[in-house]
Amino acid sequence: MKRKNLKIIAVIPARYKASRFPGKLMKDLEGKTVIRRTYEAAVNTRLFDEVFVVTDSDIIFKEIEYFSGKVIKSKKNHECGSDRIAEAIQSMEVDIVVNVQGDEPFIDKKCLNAVLQVFQGEDAAQIDLASLMKPLYKKEDIENPNNVKVIVNQNNYALYFSRLPIPYVRDASVDHTYYQHIGIYAFRKKALLDFYQLPMRSLEASEKIECIRYLEYGKNIKMVLTDESSIGIDTPEDLENARMLLRNATT
Repeated sequence: MKRKNLKIIAVIPARYKASRFPGKLMKDLEGKTVIRRTYEAAVNTRLFDEVFVVTDSDIIFKEIEYFSGKVIKSKKNHECGSDRIAEAIQSMEVDIVVNVQGDEPFIDKKCLNAVLQVFQGEDAAQIDLASLMKPLYKKEDIENPNNVKVIVNQNNYALYFSRLPIPYVRDASVDHTYYQHIGIYAFRKKALLDFYQLPMRSLEASEKIECIRYLEYGKNIKMVLTDESSIGIDTPEDLENARMLLRNATT
């Protein structure tokens, strides 16, 4: 990607105590921990000037130090990844911050590059943050509350996010495509720091979707269309599938 003198970093927020799968980031994934696989995958994209892990866990901190990765210890307890990242980058000289999920070791360079490209476009000055969306076609996927849906305007700026199917289809003859929000974010530093200082409002609290806070305070979120699916590790079954994927890739 050709840059206009932008400093771009990736930050991986990493909690040890995940509610659905505690300690998942430290699980073995074919000879390396999940968090190490994710860190190295981010570095290997060569899209970032620097890559950091930010964590409140001594276990994860020591793991990143062990293989000479860059790691920052959180000073406060945080409700979400954006807050954890914002605290870490406050004093950094940086333009764009990409949030890389610690439990997604199969980072798609094409998707990351597509998100970063919007900051080189004609409307770049209007964009506070960018993220990804992909079409949903199956009824069960559309109705699944774990799949966050997004609606956009004609220029692909987000209007709203919800765990419910939006919009509600009153007229079945209307041909509408539903879109799932894929949780890769690229923030301008100011937008991220603003988020950190602003209190949660009722819509975000109700849906438990942090990017709603940006919309509630007037930030512009540019959505980028993709057909790619993220591969996350949320359960022991996901971990075993990831192991199989890596084995197949090396045979």
